[in-house]
Order: sequence, then structure tokens, then C-alpha cells
Amino acid sequence: MPDDRPRLRPPTLADFWMFERQSVDPEAAGTFNWSGFRDSAALKRRLGESGLIGPDGGCLIVEADEEAAGTVVWNKATYGTPSWWCWNIGISLLPEFRGKGIGTAAQQELATYLFQTTPTERVEAYTDVDNTAEQRSLERIGFTKEGLIRSAQFRYGRWRTLVLYSLLRDECLTPQTHG
Repeated sequence: MPDDRPRLRPPTLADFWMFERQSVDPEAAGTFNWSGFRDSAALKRRLGESGLIGPDGGCLIVEADEEAAGTVVWNKATYGTPSWWCWNIGISLLPEFRGKGIGTAAQQELATYLFQTTPTERVEAYTDVDNTAEQRSLERIGFTKEGLIRSAQFRYGRWRTLVLYSLLRDECLTPQTHG
């Protein structure tokens, strides 16, 4: 039986069409990811220079059925000193790939990857208080709801409240053991 899980891979210049689409199309970016039009030229330069992967974060392409379906990202979040850090992750799927479990599996793959390749003890994610689909997705893969971050994100002309989730190293379920 073929593996129908999404695959994460580094972005290439051939994927740049998706970044351009998400920078000008609110539906492509997603209601909960859209914060206005962006200039994609700087992103294209960074893609050429670093492949969008560095010591403080990165971006991978989510591939489903051999097509680019979206992106997952991670960034260092620090608490106090720079030596106290964890990863904060996010996802953006193109509309045609949403609601199929691809995002849940991709975020689980990313969290597992970060625990396997870095010394972090914690991976966190936040989402809009109204994004119940993403909240269910995070809970399905073992993330714990920690609380609200009030008025933390400005979108669609108003300040939005976010829900913070975390997953600790010993709570991480690997894709092979989670059904």
C-alpha cells in the first residue's frame, strides 16, 4: 500500500509560484494567515541565498500527491535569555488541499523532525481563537492547549486573540506510532 502521508522537503525556485500566490491572494494564504499584501522579492532573494532554512528557523514545502500543497515554518521563540528557546511552528495550505488531514500530518512530521534534529524540549504553535479546525489538528497530534494570547495579531483591521499550544519532547508521537 503506498504511503499517502504528505512529504516535507526544502523549497526550490520552482516552488516560488506558490509563495507569490500566497503573497497576493488572501484565499491562497488562508483566512487566518493573511495579514496583507507582501513584496515577494525579498523572499525570493532569501530562497536563493539560504533555501529558507537557517539556524533560527526555516520553511519546508508540504507535498501531497506529488504536488506542492503549502508550507510549514518554524522559528525560534525565546523566553528570557537567548539560551532559553523553543520552536514555534505554523502551516499554510493552499485551499484545494485543506480539510483532508494533510495539515495535521504535515505538522506532526515537522514537530517530529524538530525533536529528532535539534535539542529543543518544546515545540509550540498558536492559532486564531476562531480557527477551530487548526485547534483540533494540533490536539489530534498531542499538542496541549496552554491558554490565550490576547490581542496579539492584527488582521482584517482588528487585533485578534490567539490560542497557544505546546508539545514537549516526551509527548511527541512519531508518525509511525500515531494513527
